[in-house]
Amino acid sequence: MNMMPTGQPLANANDMTNEAGGDLTRIGEMAKTFGVTLRTLRFYEDKGLLKPVRDGATRLYTRRDKARLKLILLGRKIGFSLRDVKQMMDLYDPSGTNARQLRVTLEKSEKQLARLNKQRVLLDEAIGDLQQLLSAVREKLAEQGGASS
Repeated sequence: MNMMPTGQPLANANDMTNEAGGDLTRIGEMAKTFGVTLRTLRFYEDKGLLKPVRDGATRLYTRRDKARLKLILLGRKIGFSLRDVKQMMDLYDPSGTNARQLRVTLEKSEKQLARLNKQRVLLDEAIGDLQQLLSAVREKLAEQGGASS
């Protein structure tokens, strides 16, 4: 990683590139791009999921951070805990085959898919019950001539 000597500010973050060859992005732009809050980004940093470059109090995100945030958001969308997401991402080795990461991801994904399918069955049952209730209530109201209380 190309590091600036301590005390030497980054002249213009938009002109800087990181070790992955991409532009650095300020926290506000990162939040806007991904539709998250600044607090969310700081929280993910506190949990060790993101590691932005620091220039004083300014957080600058690398292309790697952007890729990690995409994975975090996908993981959360499909119901993984942040612990699971972190575990899977931390197994990544850019110089290896990542077979262990892939096996862990496959195992966790299969378990999550089974949980989601079970939830879908329960949700479908609840929807059916609610539709029956609505029909019964509408029928009762119709019998009463649409009277309201």
